[in-house]
Amino acid sequence: MVLQPRRKMKGGFTEEHLYLAYSHQFEDCIIPLHTSISLFLLSYCDCKLFKVFLVPVSDSTDDQLFDKAQLYDLEVHFISRCQLPLVVQSCCLPAIVEENGKFCRAGLSVVLRHIIQEIQQVDPSKKLVLELLGFKKTCLKACAEVSQWTRLCEISIPQAVENLLNASPHQYEDIPSEVLLFEKKLREPVRVHNDDKIRRQKLQQQKAGDKTAAPAIARRATKNLSPEEGTVMDIQEQELASLELRVAFSKLVVQEIPVTTSREPSHIRKTKTSDLPPLEHVFAEGLYFTLADVVLLPCIHQFLVFSKKNNKKLLDLPLVSRWYHRVQEVPGVKNAAAKCNMQFLQFPDLLFFPDEQLRDVYTIPDDLREKCEDSQFIGGPRPTMTKLMESGIEAKFSPHPCPRWTLDWNSLPAAVNPGKGKMSGDRGLRKQQQLNNLVSMVIKLSKPGDVIVDFCSGGGHVGIVLAHMLPSCQVVLIENKELSLVRAKDRSDELGLHNIWFIQANLDYFKGTFNIGVALHACGVATDMVIEHCIKAHAAFVVCPCCYGFIQNTVKFMFPRSHQFKEVLSYKEHMILCRFADQTAVRLPPERRLIGKHCMGLVDLDRAWAAEGCNYSVQVMSMEPESCSPKNNMVVGVPI
Repeated sequence: MVLQPRRKMKGGFTEEHLYLAYSHQFEDCIIPLHTSISLFLLSYCDCKLFKVFLVPVSDSTDDQLFDKAQLYDLEVHFISRCQLPLVVQSCCLPAIVEENGKFCRAGLSVVLRHIIQEIQQVDPSKKLVLELLGFKKTCLKACAEVSQWTRLCEISIPQAVENLLNASPHQYEDIPSEVLLFEKKLREPVRVHNDDKIRRQKLQQQKAGDKTAAPAIARRATKNLSPEEGTVMDIQEQELASLELRVAFSKLVVQEIPVTTSREPSHIRKTKTSDLPPLEHVFAEGLYFTLADVVLLPCIHQFLVFSKKNNKKLLDLPLVSRWYHRVQEVPGVKNAAAKCNMQFLQFPDLLFFPDEQLRDVYTIPDDLREKCEDSQFIGGPRPTMTKLMESGIEAKFSPHPCPRWTLDWNSLPAAVNPGKGKMSGDRGLRKQQQLNNLVSMVIKLSKPGDVIVDFCSGGGHVGIVLAHMLPSCQVVLIENKELSLVRAKDRSDELGLHNIWFIQANLDYFKGTFNIGVALHACGVATDMVIEHCIKAHAAFVVCPCCYGFIQNTVKFMFPRSHQFKEVLSYKEHMILCRFADQTAVRLPPERRLIGKHCMGLVDLDRAWAAEGCNYSVQVMSMEPESCSPKNNMVVGVPI
């Protein structure tokens, strides 16, 4: 039986289903930690909008613990993986499903951000909940594949702590490097919106020796807490004397503290920005309590509990310890922790460290360092191209197998045809030409019953055309941007398509099997991620790369990709090719565009040879006509 994911609730809203993985319990937390984090957010926000299901990670998982149906002050149901909606079975948990099982949101950051947005939509008065998304509502919005910060919060620290909890005590010798990286992050200067003004206030405070405002703010913030929270800052008034803390906690009170309107003295206004004092971290992302703190708190808590239990000293983590105590004083956190059976620890000897005791202990392993060299290149691409030519390596373009193939766009419904949408006439025509190329190749490769995945689908131009043209195939659209995928869903509903599914997730959270992967203008390393997904699934791929200048070494990918290129080029030389591969814009001189096209061909030849090393037959060709896009390469791979 497959569960139906939504039912009507009061006020016209529909109940969504939240699926969380369950392996086992470790004292007061559920493993995997992504589940504990999700439940903690629900408790913190006092959210009952979702029907929560725990899904065992294996058949041997014991579900007897959850027969009582109440957990974390929520009604929780225990189901098997085979009962999940089909679209969820293709994703890593946590996941949320809506719209009759056709639309799925997967991955920790995507799911948590959606929970916050739904809470605020149902109850607009919960403004502090929406503040968890930070300035411009971008907290943990960037995908972990490209954002080191999102990766640290969403993947690296939870995995490191889980590995620690699953290890035997005698195996724990050093603090996990990921936790040390968080300590290092807390020492970095804070960059926030309008920080120039706050830094000038800090300079004025330093010069005046003003330490008088903090206790008043501490008292005003305390008045807004529930009795269960206790007093926030009575024991830390000395620490609250810093301007950063006053700014941070003033945002957490129910009645916002009015900002002073007095003008700074002349000598403060004339101080150069470079001479202003830096702002120090109060919370994980800077001055304000955000979703990042909610994600990290259960992880760091379990790490500290494990360390204390095994008598491990934490002198190397003064800022993490201070952050851990500070987060506890945020209104609502202690109540949420009590619901989740989290018993906070107290380390009074770690709260304050003289500056001379703050040792620089941040030795981060090479695999966690940013694997990118200096991006300030000098010179053009010709020496690199000549070096490749001397080794017998030149860009190779295969002939297009069906250069004049085209869809009958005039006969297609408006929701399929980009030329009949909001695009301008010229842009709509170019989009049609791009789709002609991809669709022709996919139709050539597909057979009835195939599953086709449109990676980085955006508004669904490729996937919707394929679903309409190939009704005997199943089409899955994967996109990280919610608004783009919602637009694609609306277009699909207008067409009445029944062979299409939508997944809002980073690429790494999709684990389903499929036969063909397609991507139109996947940016930078996203193209390499799509190819990697296809190779792992032993699926054919049709990709049109884009944004070559954004290619760089990441945790998962090292460039050059193929052993042929690695024997000739260094990483920096490969980056020169990538930089000039982006110089194909129509407004550039023809000679420069020709060099850009050649560099594009070389970068994609490296990708093709890397795939051929995995038993693929790969061709690099130009889309027809080439004027359909400055980024007009198409890479087609078929497993041998």
